[in-house]
Amino acid sequence: MNTSMCEEEIDLQLVSKLDQVETHVRHRLKGRVRGLLVLLREEGLVLRGYARTYYVKQLAQHAVMEATELPLLANEIVVA
Repeated sequence: MNTSMCEEEIDLQLVSKLDQVETHVRHRLKGRVRGLLVLLREEGLVLRGYARTYYVKQLAQHAVMEATELPLLANEIVVA
């Protein structure tokens, strides 16, 4: 019973941290990435969304690195 409680607490902490990272990125980019998602994978984070320039894609990547020590596995933001 305690094991599942600990797992639930860890899951809630991860979800909270993920929300904080996504909020930080959104604030830094001021809407320049459409459909922004910060996804949690076993080994780290993946960025998804749409940007008009590679520069904005890079800004999103750096904003994630500022917000957390979790590794960024992939920046899948599409530049279009």
